[in-house]
Amino acid sequence: MTNGPRALRTLLAGPDVVVAPGCYDAFSAVVAREAGFNAVYMSGGLSATSLCGMGDIGIRTLSELVLQARHICNVVDVPVIADGDAGYGGPVNTFRLIRDLEDAGVAGLHLEDQDLPRRCGHLSGKRLVSADEHVLRIRAAVDARRNPDFVIIARTDAVAVTGLDDAIARAQRYVEAGADVAFIEALETREQMTRAIRDVKAPHLANMVEGGKTPNLPIRELADIGFKLVIYPWSGFGAAFKAMRAVWAELRRTGTTTGFADRMEPLTEWSGLLQTDRLLRDYERYVLPDAR
Repeated sequence: MTNGPRALRTLLAGPDVVVAPGCYDAFSAVVAREAGFNAVYMSGGLSATSLCGMGDIGIRTLSELVLQARHICNVVDVPVIADGDAGYGGPVNTFRLIRDLEDAGVAGLHLEDQDLPRRCGHLSGKRLVSADEHVLRIRAAVDARRNPDFVIIARTDAVAVTGLDDAIARAQRYVEAGADVAFIEALETREQMTRAIRDVKAPHLANMVEGGKTPNLPIRELADIGFKLVIYPWSGFGAAFKAMRAVWAELRRTGTTTGFADRMEPLTEWSGLLQTDRLLRDYERYVLPDAR
């Protein structure tokens, strides 16, 4: 299976940094795949926004997460990394989360040590559960996976709450509990990033959020520091958000979208990317001759 956990493990074991652009629904995943990336990242907050029209506060349900993940996995042939938020409850809930995402086709996920109501990792006001509690979530995730290649990424949001020292200590504990990758969220300087890589003995994930707290370094610099996996959750959504605002403002102001047409993809591009003509030809087999 080219988009399963083994494929993600192979990428992480390879010589290159794994770059996973953010997607918030199945179509954005198709667009990211078209660009040539070999993995995609399903952003929790932004997929919740696209589905529910709400912010990144952990409002989306487990069933909604799994359904979106299944749709995304069905349309891309590369590994999908999901945002598992805080596990959707205690360790027992985390156990079910892993099983359901495995069934949906996800290759791996990250679990964070925030308490509810959760917040975007680059916003203030976050609260943490104890490290002991999150260790139990990580252990439940490890025990739950039926495929040993399913990648478990342990995220800590402690930098902004209790400081870098505690974040490093927490990340190391989570790795010792069985996590495959460490994710120290919202590191604020290159020096902090370098120290995190040095002190936590595991592959590391870097979260590049334009306008966030972490320096938006080029991939080559992140590789030099030692990161193995880089996600870009906001980039595609942020670009689409700005474009939608602009086109609706144009319509409101002028009464037409004609002046905006050169900044839109043609309808034929959308249809072509989704191979609509091929699908219609395939479906012709199921149409009665006199209905054609």
